[in-house]
Amino acid sequence: MHVTVRLFARLKDIAGAPELERDVPADATLADVWALLAHDFPAMAPYRGSVSGARNAEYSRMDAVIADGDEIAFLPPVSGG
Repeated sequence: MHVTVRLFARLKDIAGAPELERDVPADATLADVWALLAHDFPAMAPYRGSVSGARNAEYSRMDAVIADGDEIAFLPPVSGG
């Protein structure tokens, strides 16, 4: 399956791009996509406990199963005023 991964804030900085394309297994979850990114970009790994995930513009749990063509987004916590 092929998915588009959108990254925001610090995650975008770590990857060097706001959007990535990834091929994932047929039964992949958001957590699986995150694991692929953390493997490719080890500096993302510490964000695992606080990152939010979305599937097709709707917040989703990390155990949500994804489908071919889905847009996946990961958003780290953001501070500021």
